[in-house]
Amino acid sequence: MKIHKISTKAPNDLDKEETKKETIRLHQELNNLHKMMRAEEKHSILVVFQGVDAAGKDGSIVSLYEGLFPMAAQVHCFKAPTKYEASKDYLWRIHQNVPSKGTIGMFNRSHYEDILVPGVHKLADEKTLEKRFGHINDFERMLEDTGTKVVKFYLHISKGEQKERFKERLTNIEKRWKYNSNDLTESKFWDVYMKVYEKIFNKCEIKWDIIPGDNKWYRDYLIAKKMVEVMIELKMKYPKYI
Repeated sequence: MKIHKISTKAPNDLDKEETKKETIRLHQELNNLHKMMRAEEKHSILVVFQGVDAAGKDGSIVSLYEGLFPMAAQVHCFKAPTKYEASKDYLWRIHQNVPSKGTIGMFNRSHYEDILVPGVHKLADEKTLEKRFGHINDFERMLEDTGTKVVKFYLHISKGEQKERFKERLTNIEKRWKYNSNDLTESKFWDVYMKVYEKIFNKCEIKWDIIPGDNKWYRDYLIAKKMVEVMIELKMKYPKYI
């Protein structure tokens, strides 16, 4: 997969306002399905959000959360591991936060950071990274075998869009708190990040959904649509009581 060949924008012929209305409808359907999941307690869904800095992970989670049943939804953000977390195996902190039956868990960054960052900055050798691909594939397969559906979204934005969002973080007081000077440093490694992400996409057994992210309204629509499709495929039913 060559990520640069995939568009980051919404189709030109797609009506923005109509798409927003459809997203609202999808959120309503998603909420009903999520309530059914909570009642049945046979399935869970782990939703992974990955992307470069300013790709829209926070915004995507906020939008998706609007369509969920709040009593059965959780969000976990993975930053650099603490000293205690680093003393464990790298999947330990991930497994601690996998959603229980009847719930949907959303990861803002994830176990893929343990391939991505070492791969970009050469903090681990290729043999170690190859082993991690095997560990992660086994881990996700185990989750699915035990009732947790794994859905993975890569939020695909352009270099130009990232620059505009960085500028907004510097000028908009409501977004200034998100600014981190390290983001600009990391943006210089854009091409390397793309190569490592492509490797991740190609080596994963559970496939990724590449979400064009320059247009937030289109991004939110695609995520809602995919989630509804995934939940319908679970063929859930409300439990019968005597």
